[in-house]
Amino acid sequence: MAYREGDRCKMTLFPPVIEEYVVQKDPVRAYDAIIEAMDTDKLGLVIDRNQVGNPAYDPKTMLKLLIYGYSYGWHSSRKLERACHHNLSFIWLMGGLKPDHKTIANFRKDNKEVVREVLKQTARICLKIDLIEGNCLFTDSTKVRGAASISETRTLKGWEQKLEAVDRGIEELLANCDENDEGETGSLVEVVEELDDKCKLQSRIKALLKQMEEENLKKINATDTDCVNFKGRQGSHAGYSAHVTVDEKNGLIVSADVVSEATDSNQFSAQVEQAVETLGRPCKTAVADAGYSDMDDIKQTTSKDIDVILPTHRQALHEAKDDPFGKDKFRYDAENNRYLCPSGKRLRFSHYSRKKGHYLYRMEEASLCLGCAHWGVCTTSRRGRAIIRLKEEELREKLEARYASEEGQAIYRKRKAKVELPFGHIKRNLNGGAFLVRGLAGVRAEWAILASCFNIARMITLSGGAESLIRRLALV
Repeated sequence: MAYREGDRCKMTLFPPVIEEYVVQKDPVRAYDAIIEAMDTDKLGLVIDRNQVGNPAYDPKTMLKLLIYGYSYGWHSSRKLERACHHNLSFIWLMGGLKPDHKTIANFRKDNKEVVREVLKQTARICLKIDLIEGNCLFTDSTKVRGAASISETRTLKGWEQKLEAVDRGIEELLANCDENDEGETGSLVEVVEELDDKCKLQSRIKALLKQMEEENLKKINATDTDCVNFKGRQGSHAGYSAHVTVDEKNGLIVSADVVSEATDSNQFSAQVEQAVETLGRPCKTAVADAGYSDMDDIKQTTSKDIDVILPTHRQALHEAKDDPFGKDKFRYDAENNRYLCPSGKRLRFSHYSRKKGHYLYRMEEASLCLGCAHWGVCTTSRRGRAIIRLKEEELREKLEARYASEEGQAIYRKRKAKVELPFGHIKRNLNGGAFLVRGLAGVRAEWAILASCFNIARMITLSGGAESLIRRLALV
């Protein structure tokens, strides 16, 4: 059978105009149109066409390169540099410009806030073309590895021991210098270089210890001081918690954020607030999983008349197994400030814990529990059964009732389908399972780029293709 063989000496009919390098329906044209539709002043891009000196690359063109490059899963500035030489869609997007990797890296480093603003602008464009409603929002988080090793995370004691070891190493090197000098043997150059490295490490550790003291930190990572340790499906790593808040209508991301915390317990109100700020108006309903269940934090959202659908930790645990003697089986008597157990016995108020922020109720007489038929099942304490009542117990009861309602369950069931899709797309299709940059400001910008890429890809799909989306953008 015959084979198709290439011929590098054959003349081609390559288009003489860069504009003809890509067809009208190519997705790159949609990326270009979306960035062009954004307000430069609101983005925060500084564009000065009268500046003196060597001409710089157009900031808007560099922003297009960064966003479009991440849509390919290419985060490295060197890969983006090569794409500007070899990939037709990148050559078209850049208009033939070929910035080097250092220029691309510096643009990303110097425009972190601009990049974060792109996601807001994208979401607001979606509002204008009716792809986002903003009525019901779903919030969730995922753990993303940082550009740092978990082995570089140590406690205060660990870094003090490391410092002592470095100090001993410096003393030994100084002693070797003296011996070499007296005996006129060995290479002082190598010893001096090693000594210089040790002194730099010593200064670095001292700075870390000072930061731990000032910020009252229990642990710190030497490579990326902002990241924290967390446990994931692939083991323990150093990284960040990345949050997204998506809209119910089409699952588009309204806001995205990254925090240096391993848990989500106090993040709900902050994430909803960011989404509301992007929308420009309050949402009607906000939904999250039990990881965000912190009553003091949730109260900030419910106080703004936002309907919150969220299971408490108690509900999340009891979904697997119903406890016949759980707290929900004890009835609170508000008039007499006491609880009644399932057997009708009374638990009186004991005290309020300022440290833990809750009220404690105990059985009036311990003998009532010891003589009960349910002793050993309901409680094993010799002091009798105790019940904890939170400071915001009424709010928790309302949330539990709302979540358990038929309407609440119907809305909550949509959560996984809406909020898990962005994580899958970002981590698998966009190669976003780990951050390339370090520092909280940098990873927030990178997460915003990834979220923007997800939105743009969804916008193209929902609009029926790049050409259709461009026509809709022209009407805005």
